[in-house]
Amino acid sequence: MQKIHFFLSTIFLLFLTSRIAMAADSSSSEAKVHIVYTERPEGQEPEAYHIKTLSSILGSEDSAKEALIYSYKHAASGFSAKLTPEQVSQLSKLPGVLQVVPSQTLHLHSSRPGNVHV
Repeated sequence: MQKIHFFLSTIFLLFLTSRIAMAADSSSSEAKVHIVYTERPEGQEPEAYHIKTLSSILGSEDSAKEALIYSYKHAASGFSAKLTPEQVSQLSKLPGVLQVVPSQTLHLHSSRPGNVHV
């Protein structure tokens, strides 16, 4: 039962993230943190696959390791990295990359403190 709840929560978060990304402004040329959703790699460790994917855009494995913030391996396959809008555009076109969205922190608020039910 916990696995189903975790899976449904993950799907909801992915959906919510994609909706937020549509509203985000990416006009700045500075690097910002993005979440990159990828296909699950076959025959490779996820982090090695993520670094290889980033390296193809950033030019080197060292640059990819420097930009990589976190590698997601369980509920979803992907990674977070600091990327410029041009890098996001290039990365989005790579085979195996499903979606690239800006990372955002969401804060949940309730009308009465201490009365939050999940």
